[in-house]
Amino acid sequence: MEYVIIAYLFLSILLYVVLGGADFGAGIIELFTSNKNRSRTRKTLYQAIGPIWEANHMWLIITIVILFVAFPVIYAEMSVYLHIPLIIMLIGIIARGTAFVFRHYDAVKDDMQWVYNRIYILSSFVTPFFLGVIAGSVISGQIDHESKTFADTYVYSWLNLFSLGVGLFVVALCGFLASVYLIGEAESKDDRTRFVNKAKHMNIAAIVSGLIVFIVAVIEEIPLLNWIFDNAVGTTAVIAATLSLITLWYLIGKGKSFIIRPLAAFQVTMILLAIGYAHYPDFIIVRHGTNLSLFDHLAPEKTLAALGWALLLGSFFILPALYYLYYSFNKPLTDD
Repeated sequence: MEYVIIAYLFLSILLYVVLGGADFGAGIIELFTSNKNRSRTRKTLYQAIGPIWEANHMWLIITIVILFVAFPVIYAEMSVYLHIPLIIMLIGIIARGTAFVFRHYDAVKDDMQWVYNRIYILSSFVTPFFLGVIAGSVISGQIDHESKTFADTYVYSWLNLFSLGVGLFVVALCGFLASVYLIGEAESKDDRTRFVNKAKHMNIAAIVSGLIVFIVAVIEEIPLLNWIFDNAVGTTAVIAATLSLITLWYLIGKGKSFIIRPLAAFQVTMILLAIGYAHYPDFIIVRHGTNLSLFDHLAPEKTLAALGWALLLGSFFILPALYYLYYSFNKPLTDD
């Protein structure tokens, strides 16, 4: 049953990055849009994510529940050593959702709209940034069990160049996903062209920030290159991501929105596979002491059995309903 739970854990993380990442990326796109085009962009963004933006957080909730129930030691480790970026990320999620609702449904259109818009845009940047910071801290061995001071234990475990670089990379990746998804949502040729250009710019930003992550890894003596290229799976994933990137650039210019969406999701999947495979089954890499493994820090068997069956049975109810939600809001409107 532990393999079922681990599969659900990684699938939830992947779907949150791909779907929730595009959700956050909508606000990032708005942040880097000129005032002249911002209202049109905002309308397209709302039509695209309005019906399903809250459903995307289901994957984060499932991830947290799985860690809490099946891997309590790993959950506690993250909650203690990374509580500062976790709190900031959660505040960003709450602030973003609140601002998103108020700026569209507030009965009074006054100066508070400016406040709602700024909160939505800034939290759309801050939340994925700290999500990336947390990921960078977990895989890079920055958590130190032998640290003696508050700063070394709870601040420098995440406030370091590598983790910050990963945070910027995740922001660029979210903006790229949102741009690619929104190409097919544009109602006019001019809007489509703008989103195509946004996708190209965000893709370049992701490549540059990714190179920065590798450079910082060398500076901080983190064997990132070895993690990726010392195994056949990581090397193959990088090659697949590169080939999909070349194909994606070609298809973006052609405006093939139906094809480029799954291609962008595939590219992100290959990036996560290349980085994560070398660590498996370790989930948290620590500086001093034993890494936290998914197999060595399991909950009791009865707890795993109950959680595994709950995930399997719940999928029969949740996944069809989620599919119908996406299907319903992507159907063209009629005059009836």
